[in-house]
Amino acid sequence: MVLALLPVRGSAATLEAMAVRVLIVDDQEPFRLAARMVVEATDGFDIVGEAETGEDSVTMAAELAPDLVLMDVNLPGINGLDATRQILSGAAGAGAVVVLLLSTYEEEEYAPRAAECGASAYIPKAVFGPDRLESAWAAATGAA
Repeated sequence: MVLALLPVRGSAATLEAMAVRVLIVDDQEPFRLAARMVVEATDGFDIVGEAETGEDSVTMAAELAPDLVLMDVNLPGINGLDATRQILSGAAGAGAVVVLLLSTYEEEEYAPRAAECGASAYIPKAVFGPDRLESAWAAATGAA
């Protein structure tokens, strides 16, 4: 007979295992800090890493296997659209990863570009907050 210890419901181990693992990608430190504050203020989301370039985001996404990538559009090197394509093509066999594009551009202009590169949504930085993060995650994953 084999017995296994299961974590107690609501324990730190359970909550950590259920948390959405987030990679923040932006070349500007002030916005990375702002995004970090949004993620930390949103229940059920934990930051696993931060990247400043598109190339670094692709490498870190492969290494860290986040559930969610918050991706800036304008990045040094490859832009956020191309980095998103690379991350999603690399994640095809490893499980689903959700990418949300963030930028200062108008939503009407960039929402179609987000869809073209495989991102789940585009959120203007000016309106990015816990509510938008939760609703975009729920829409992308079918979570209630």
